[in-house]
Amino acid sequence: MARASQIFTCSACGATASKWAGRCDSCGEWNSLVEEMPGEGPAPILQLKKKQAIALSSLVAEEAEAPRIISGIAEFDRVCGGGLVAGSALLVGGDPGIGKSTLLLQATAALARRGVRAIYISGEESAAQVKLRAKRLGLADSPVELGIETRLGNILATVEKPTDQPPGIL
Repeated sequence: MARASQIFTCSACGATASKWAGRCDSCGEWNSLVEEMPGEGPAPILQLKKKQAIALSSLVAEEAEAPRIISGIAEFDRVCGGGLVAGSALLVGGDPGIGKSTLLLQATAALARRGVRAIYISGEESAAQVKLRAKRLGLADSPVELGIETRLGNILATVEKPTDQPPGIL
């Protein structure tokens, strides 16, 4: 009987490999490849269960403007369409070193200072690196919650965890 194929996943960056190695080829992290059992892994994106039609609407219908969370950084808020919308996702892209992490740390600190629960989760930099950047920018005293993680499940569990602080929409 043929043995099921092995898959090794990097615990640091999520890259996969067909064989174990001491160092991840994608991110360079040592001893981070972990074997996954066949059948494990992410759930399928398309789940064909019970079929149910969805409600459709017209583009002509007027919809109320979604409330926005204002950071107070004018250009950031403008690019976000007037501020962030609760429950939405924002993808920031660009070349390395262009300032994505700096901009997002500034926006997170600005939101936290306005009373909004702000969590900054880095999947690339260490906590020390983020804290040094915050210090250089004069943001080290901001009430930002910092986490370092690459696994989406762990990030979602952290974000969904109840807090004493009420959600703030400004």
